[in-house]
Amino acid sequence: MIRLLGSIPEGKLWVGTSGGVDSMVALDFLRRKHQVAAIFVHHNTKYSDQAHRVVTKYCDDHGIPLIFSIISKEKPKEMSQEEFWREERYRAFESYDLDGGHIVTAHHLDDAVETYIWRCMHGRSDTIRYRRGQVIRPFLLNRKQEFYSWAKRKSVPFLEDPSNQDTKYTRNLIRHELMPLVLKINPGLYKTIQKKVEQQFMLDTLTK
Repeated sequence: MIRLLGSIPEGKLWVGTSGGVDSMVALDFLRRKHQVAAIFVHHNTKYSDQAHRVVTKYCDDHGIPLIFSIISKEKPKEMSQEEFWREERYRAFESYDLDGGHIVTAHHLDDAVETYIWRCMHGRSDTIRYRRGQVIRPFLLNRKQEFYSWAKRKSVPFLEDPSNQDTKYTRNLIRHELMPLVLKINPGLYKTIQKKVEQQFMLDTLTK
């Protein structure tokens, strides 16, 4: 069962949709009770071509407006490909006039744990927060498997990005090689980070 962190704000929701299982399920979940539109940021790759077709068909089938933008800027040499794509996605998100609405991303608990591990190795001990400007992340309490389960039950189409298996990307290296070792040391890490996410959300809510 999919759980939400906090309540969904009033107004239109713009769901960052990549064609992967996380974002397609987030879009499907939210469209059932909220006014939604989809935002697709094309990474200028062959996979993005395929993903764009999947997202477009789903939006057409369900009468969901779709905003499209493409990353045409060249990656600076000092940035990793992951970092570049992430920052360009947020640059696109921040460029939209949402008229009081919010952009929703499908970040989940697995993302939060992997981010926590990466940041700890770089001298920080925080993880993904609920809000970044006009972007909110209400799915942070859910394991990725919940998205697969929803997609199967509701027949939600999605693509598996083959680059997610490539350990030349730091996130994939953490996910596929480091996480199994970390969980041997601390099998309860997901529950620990879930509590951390909830505590940070409450703190941010009280201090905003």
